[in-house]
Amino acid sequence: MTELRKRGGGGGDPDSSDKEADLDDRLGTDGECDGDSKANTPDVPLSTADTDNTPQYLNKALEGLPPRWKNYWIRGVLSIAMISGFFLIIYMGPIALILIVMTVQIKCFQEIITIGYRVYHSYELPWFRTLSWYFLICVNYFFYGETLADYFGALVQREEPLQFLSRYHRFISFALYLAGFCMFVLSLVKKHYRLQFYMFAWTHVTLLIVVTQSHLVIQNLFEGKIWFIVPISIVICNDIMAYLFGFFFGRTPLIKLSPKKTWEGFIGGYFATVVFGFILAYLLSQCQYFVCPVGFNSETNSFTVECEPSEIFLMQEYTLPAALQNILTWKTVNLYPFQIHSIFLSSFGSLIGPFGGFFASGFKRAFKIKDFANTIPGHGGIMDRFDCQYLMATFTHVYIASFIRGPNPSKVLQQLLMLQPIQQLGVFHTLHSHLRERGMLPPAAAPQAE
Repeated sequence: MTELRKRGGGGGDPDSSDKEADLDDRLGTDGECDGDSKANTPDVPLSTADTDNTPQYLNKALEGLPPRWKNYWIRGVLSIAMISGFFLIIYMGPIALILIVMTVQIKCFQEIITIGYRVYHSYELPWFRTLSWYFLICVNYFFYGETLADYFGALVQREEPLQFLSRYHRFISFALYLAGFCMFVLSLVKKHYRLQFYMFAWTHVTLLIVVTQSHLVIQNLFEGKIWFIVPISIVICNDIMAYLFGFFFGRTPLIKLSPKKTWEGFIGGYFATVVFGFILAYLLSQCQYFVCPVGFNSETNSFTVECEPSEIFLMQEYTLPAALQNILTWKTVNLYPFQIHSIFLSSFGSLIGPFGGFFASGFKRAFKIKDFANTIPGHGGIMDRFDCQYLMATFTHVYIASFIRGPNPSKVLQQLLMLQPIQQLGVFHTLHSHLRERGMLPPAAAPQAE
């Protein structure tokens, strides 16, 4: 793109090559940014993401350690703090989980948009940041409105304003988006059309990556907290174990996009994560609080997690293959079916999930930045921690829809309750006739002759 080449290839700064070499060294690229030449890579000014924001007391406590070990301890302390906070939020219930997902989503969106804004703002073109946040509001209104209609049908039926918003939800969502679209067209500035359309696409891709997938996290939560906790914990475990195996045993580079990643860390992280997921699935499958779908009780205006656990959360006996019987001397083993599902979730989180991180690494190298932000000392921005989580959430949602979820009577009942009384009566007669034809109801008694 012409505008970007002018910015990326600009001259006049005698120290520019030294600065770029230093940045490449910090990024681990050895002076090569994925084959992109200086001429066609946008030159994004360094942000606070490239500064050290480690608390002073932590720096002072670790000042005698070599940089490698200092970073290890900083990451370790902050990881423990974040994991503890994660358990606290789980304890606080569904509302807290939904709010934290929204908070993370907004922060991730802000970090990605800020990178684009630093490129865009130098031209002093109007409305980019305003329109970006406006589109975020529109997309969230659409997704959360759909969730409200799906899971809170009784509440919607009880409140008159919500009935109107539910009935015309998609039309309102489209009208809001259309208003933003028109504002964007009116903001176009001569000689900068290409850059403006580039940033328009930037915003929409960010919405697709961040908002859509964070909405799937909430969808997974309503299927049962176990579908929220296990996938997230798997990614956290894999990240930690791959880091530890790579730190202590890493010798063989894995991928150029992330020079610090090693095959030893990748393989060690996989096996450790599968074992962790298997054990965590066993523990959580025993608790109704985690396995029951999250429902909303319109009478008490509160969430409920009471149910008869489905078959995948009931202990079953499995016959081992003959080869394993000879090795283990066991013929059968008792497992929760969800433990078997956890192996597939762990495998994806360990083998495919890291590619979300590689994708993020390629994005950062394209703009020559070290991290998305400096929100978490030793870790970078929120997006640096959740790049794999979003990919995992999407897989979990697809996995549930493909292999787990069956017809849901409660959702059907919610839809029926939203019909007019005459329509409900028609459904009743149709269902009654159908069940009678199948022999599940006794035939109607013939009228007696007088």
